Amino acid sequence: MGSNPHYTFLPRLCRPYRAKTKGKVERSIGYVRRSFFVPLVSRYRQLDQALDLEALNLEFARWLALTANARVHGTTGEVPSERLAQERMALQTLPPRRLAGQPRPGQGDRTLTTQFPVESLQPPLSVYDDLLEAV
Repeated sequence: MGSNPHYTFLPRLCRPYRAKTKGKVERSIGYVRRSFFVPLVSRYRQLDQALDLEALNLEFARWLALTANARVHGTTGEVPSERLAQERMALQTLPPRRLAGQPRPGQGDRTLTTQFPVESLQPPLSVYDDLLEAV
């Protein structure tokens, strides 16, 4: 959640135990499960074929193009692929990725500058030489 100001948007979390907001997310997951995943797994089992990640991705892209994004959405009354084409005009590009550990604007440098003595946990090589000579 801390990197969101960098990407110029603020997500809104669903309130816990509130069916009104949670259901919107759960319904979309259920739709993908019922309309795509269960029929796909059943079809592959009938054909006695293994479903690998590459096949799953290909089938999902096909399902999105021919089924999910081609239907009339129940809430909006619009075809999702057509709605996306309209909304793309308003979408903004994301700013460049910030590298891990790079300070955020206004954050400042919080690097610890105090040096502590470091002791090696490995004994010197001469210890091993002495052991080999004893054997």
